Amino acid sequence: MKEGVYLKDNRNLFQTIRFIALSSIGGLVLSLTGLSIGWIIGTLIMAALLSITKPQFLKLPEGQQGISRKWMNVGQLILAIELGQSINLSVLHTLRDNWNTIVIMLVFSIILSLLSGFVLWKFSNTDMLTSLFGTAPGGIAAMPSIAEELGANTAVVSIIQTMRIFLVIFTVPILASSWYHNHVEQAVSLSNPATITAPEFELSQLLWTALLALGAWAGIYVAKYVKIPAPWLVGGMIGAASVQMLSTFISGHEMIAWWPNLAMILSQIFIASCVGSRFYKGMFEGIRKTLIISLFSTLALIMCMLLCALFVAKVTGISLLTSLLAFAPGGVAEMATTAAVLNADATFVVAVQVLRIVVVCITLPPLFRLLNSWEVRRMKSSRLSA
Repeated sequence: MKEGVYLKDNRNLFQTIRFIALSSIGGLVLSLTGLSIGWIIGTLIMAALLSITKPQFLKLPEGQQGISRKWMNVGQLILAIELGQSINLSVLHTLRDNWNTIVIMLVFSIILSLLSGFVLWKFSNTDMLTSLFGTAPGGIAAMPSIAEELGANTAVVSIIQTMRIFLVIFTVPILASSWYHNHVEQAVSLSNPATITAPEFELSQLLWTALLALGAWAGIYVAKYVKIPAPWLVGGMIGAASVQMLSTFISGHEMIAWWPNLAMILSQIFIASCVGSRFYKGMFEGIRKTLIISLFSTLALIMCMLLCALFVAKVTGISLLTSLLAFAPGGVAEMATTAAVLNADATFVVAVQVLRIVVVCITLPPLFRLLNSWEVRRMKSSRLSA
């Protein structure tokens, strides 16, 4: 019995590795165009195509909802160490100095998302609770699970959330990358490893990398315990940053870890493969009108947030690239990865994105429950009066 389970696990592992390897070909091809975030965009496109078409040679099991989330976690852990070892007090100073503008923009983005949900509810066959959860900027991992607890249609919520993430990933990073290459001289790109000069390898660097990894691992467990959103990314980043800052305080200088360019490429491949593998043909059956309305409302939301990012950049002095990625209605991991690749202030991007998720997860579910109760009472009253 155990041997059969072991063989099945091994077979699934080989299928997953083959899927990721084939998906990464899309990233490699797109990276050759010079697009800085080519690895994550190309891998995402290829993974989605493979997941939808399910070619015979891949032998993907029917009904499987994507590859194991463990691969996403590994990608986020790598990204967390990347961000944690470069974190400093500048992001805290930026948040402190510009907190009023940032809070106003976060509240405004949530209001825009709610308006998008009401538009979807009024002009499609989707119920109000499902529409609101589908458009809420709380992340594809958190919103469907909370929606299920309150009785919304989790399948539709997942589809709308996934489509929003895809639209954001396909538009915001490309806009940011284009702006970056047009305004920054001698831009460093992970798609062109030859432009990056890695420090000469020393054994002490490898040992320091291991310590950062241990710090990130401890941060993940603490984040899970206190239920911080995106624990593998946020908790890992806090853990690695704590180790880095503590060592700097004790030694008086910044420790350097062995961190090859391949690490960030693997992080992008793992994250993009996991997101892309969630797509399947049946996702789009019977909800054509809902998808069309969601498409246009999401594009309108992205344009509004682009204007908000321009406003924040003008008022606060934060770079447009950092502002755009921080306020984009996408996922924490995706926007943080893009920020790290384009040399934006990734720690600030993560801070703003996580702050929005925390606010959304705490405030919106009770509000949605209240609105849904009001709508149910109104419908009952209408039926009784009729």
